[in-house]
Amino acid sequence: MKKYLFVFLVSMVPIVELRGAIPFSQVLGLPLIPSYVIAIIGNMIPVPFIYLFARKILVWLSDKPSVLGKIGNFFLEKGERGGKKLESAAGKRGLFFALLLFVGIPLPGTGAWTGTLAASILNMDFKTSVKAAMGGVILAGFIMSCGSKIVMLLAGLF
Repeated sequence: MKKYLFVFLVSMVPIVELRGAIPFSQVLGLPLIPSYVIAIIGNMIPVPFIYLFARKILVWLSDKPSVLGKIGNFFLEKGERGGKKLESAAGKRGLFFALLLFVGIPLPGTGAWTGTLAASILNMDFKTSVKAAMGGVILAGFIMSCGSKIVMLLAGLF
């Protein structure tokens, strides 16, 4: 049970998210399907809070003349860049699918945290943002599960 709790907590961490939690679960020797489900749940728990509060906190932090101000500015700029990139690539109509793919394709700098922050910066509505993030997390989990399974098979660990 401790291993599953660890997978759950790792999937909630920004940048790592379920992209790191699923391969980690395989290294721990956990079954793939329960690990996939737990990682999705863990990755989705922060999404509503990110949408509702992250931008406000980052704006507040960015006004501080310290390291916290630099951190706030960094994440605000990252979210704005991601949001503008999504919007220019997809336009207003395709924004849902662009956000889903942005969250779902497991590349550095993408994921539920960044995607949800970008959605809040773009003023996407809450429901649409959460649905797109959920679809993206499910897609990323599937990709990472397949990739982890293949690597484990090639490494002879399974």
